[in-house]
Amino acid sequence: MMMTLPSGHISSSAKDIVMAGEDFHRPGEASWSVDEIRYHEIERDRIKEDTQLLYLLTSASFIEITSDLYTRNLVEFFGEDRETVQWLGECWEPEELQHGAALKRYVQAAWPDFDWDGAYQSFFSEYARTCSMEALEPKRALELAARCVVETGTSSFYTMLAEIDREPVLTQLAARIRADEVRHYKHFYRYFLKYCERERPSRIAVLKTLLKRAAEVQSEDALIAFKHVHLMRNPGAAFQRSDYDSYRDSVRQIAKYHFPKEMAVKMMLKPLGVGAMAGRIAVPMAMSLCSLFLG
Repeated sequence: MMMTLPSGHISSSAKDIVMAGEDFHRPGEASWSVDEIRYHEIERDRIKEDTQLLYLLTSASFIEITSDLYTRNLVEFFGEDRETVQWLGECWEPEELQHGAALKRYVQAAWPDFDWDGAYQSFFSEYARTCSMEALEPKRALELAARCVVETGTSSFYTMLAEIDREPVLTQLAARIRADEVRHYKHFYRYFLKYCERERPSRIAVLKTLLKRAAEVQSEDALIAFKHVHLMRNPGAAFQRSDYDSYRDSVRQIAKYHFPKEMAVKMMLKPLGVGAMAGRIAVPMAMSLCSLFLG
């Protein structure tokens, strides 16, 4: 069933801007725009042979630039909640789309021979089928808890990307996106608290939601994105799951040294509302969950 989006929702126009390669003039609450990134200063000699980085950035750009699909589901899910719906449509979505646009432009500048648009078209045709209302949690408070996990994953990913410092322009870009993602987490957490007052989910229900989404975050998304980047780079070759497994293992090697484990765990546990003592006990136990953010 098609839905009528509220006037504040800008999905189609924002997505058109992204795909046309235009800038956002600092969308939403963002303190930067795509045009402020110095793509002409990219040190291509440092990364042009870095296939792992090409996969990481292109996959992230695909998922970020398709956030309009998930926004549409959330807007419908929160329906009459004007505050949440307005923030989703006027801030969260355009900022997420800008992340995708910025990463797309970086990939095109750093690896000009890679057909980003062709790979994205094939990615979108498969990925769009996974973005359904059925994927949301049954209660609004629980869906917002799940969103906190996803924003924890993205905040941690871009923190890691800035930390590895492969190329100066990318380091600056990752830091800007990371700041946006942390701010998004704070919004989702605030809305989570609001719905906890209304729906009173049990701590066990919240914990189950956190663990479930942690196990899912970036797994299917990252696999589909990797698949279509790989197929574009290897025309005529059949995709093998072992290709993705090898790539994922290489990313985990980087994560051992650069993934912000303590930050990620604290953010993920925050919706549980545990006290200081319980938090100190739970943080070390939950560290092992961080690997799940990496697909």
